[in-house]
Parts: sequence; structure tokens; C-alpha cells
Amino acid sequence: MIEIVDLHKSFGRKRVLDGINLTVREGETAVIIGGSGTGKSVLLKHIIGLLEPDEGSILVDGTDVSSVRGEELYLLRKKFGMVFQSGALFDSLTVVENVGLPLREHTDLKEEEVLEIVREKLALVGLSGVDNQKPAELSGGMRKRVALARALVAEPEVMLYDEPTTGLDPIMADVINELILDLRKRLGNTAVVVTHDMASAFKIADRICMLFKGKIIWDASPEETRDTKDPVVQQFITGTSVGPIQVV
Repeated sequence: MIEIVDLHKSFGRKRVLDGINLTVREGETAVIIGGSGTGKSVLLKHIIGLLEPDEGSILVDGTDVSSVRGEELYLLRKKFGMVFQSGALFDSLTVVENVGLPLREHTDLKEEEVLEIVREKLALVGLSGVDNQKPAELSGGMRKRVALARALVAEPEVMLYDEPTTGLDPIMADVINELILDLRKRLGNTAVVVTHDMASAFKIADRICMLFKGKIIWDASPEETRDTKDPVVQQFITGTSVGPIQVV
């Protein structure tokens, strides 16, 4: 579904991605781990075409994202649903207005049809009775679920999650993890998840890939990752300050 080949990206003198190679197969969940500032979110933005690479290519279903423009890029992006780290909900809109926005902006559906789909997606993420509330009236976990419903509303083939459990307590984080697993089981989506939450990574991943110094240095199953002797991966998953990863 997604093939990233020799991807490079710098911002000024700072090299963020330094030859990324990664393949995500259809129907699998690939989790990308790595420290803050290592380029995980930058990688997601390349996949969806929000950033252009300095070198290399990103193929989605065989189409090079960086080679398409205008309507073709718009159609390619319709394959994706994205859950942003902060949720990125519109404060001035209600829950149903937030979730239904993609349908109102990009389809010719009648309002009653939009509302039917919105309520179906809200039910899918375990939310009801919050239709007319604003984001400020919701808990952090509820906002994450509203954002997830909005990402699902156009029924994407690929889900991108940017730190989906950040800022949540362990119980609510596990609720989000269970939702990600349940949605994959029901809908068969391909998913790319960026996180530094190892409990989440081990629970939802088919593969765990580690981004370090601009490269994917590890790509293996959760079981192999848990048991690895690789000093960089081991330091990250155990969360110790002593090791090859330097704390800046």
C-alpha cells in the first residue's frame, strides 16, 4: 500500500530524514517509534503529501505522491484519514459539525445523509449524546475519539495516527488502543501509527519500526522488538537515560 524509497528531507541545515526506506503492506498496522524531534510527524506529512521530499519517493498504491498535483493529489489524499496529535478539532464547531465537515466540504450529500453517517461513525468510536457539544466541553479522551470519527467519516483506505495516546491517562490510552484494533478488524484499514508510547506500540502493531538519526534502524515484530539486544532500541523501549541515545 505504501512504499517509501530513499527519502531525504532537511530544514535549513538540519537534516531530519536521511534516506528512509519503508514498506507498509495492505491491511497491516506499522508503528513508528522514536524520540521527540526525530522526524516521525515529518514522515507522516510526506506520506499524505503535505511536505515534498528533497530526494526520494513515496508511493501510495503505486502512485508517487510527490509527482502529482491539483485534482490528482486531492483524489490521492481521499485514500487517507488522519488523526492529529492535538485532535485539530475546530473550537467553534459542535461535535457533529466537526465530524461532518469533510462530507459537507467534499460531497454533495444532503444534510440528513451527512448526519446519518456522522452518528454512525460516532457510535463506532463509542460516543453518543455529545452531538451539540463543543470541543472545550469534552474530556481529552472524548476529543481524541471525535477526531478519530472525523478521520473515518469518508471511509479511508489508510489511517495515519500521530501520537494518538499522547496526553491521556493509561486507561483512556488503552481505550484508544482498543478502538484502533477494533477499527482495523471491522474495516480492514492499513494504518501507520507514530508514537513514543511503548505500551500502545506493543499492543496495536504488526510491525514496529524505529526512526533514529534520520533512518529506519529497526523493523521487526513486537515480539522481536521486546526481546532485542540492539542497544538503541532497547534503551528506547525501556526508557532509560543511559545508553547510545543522547539526551539533549
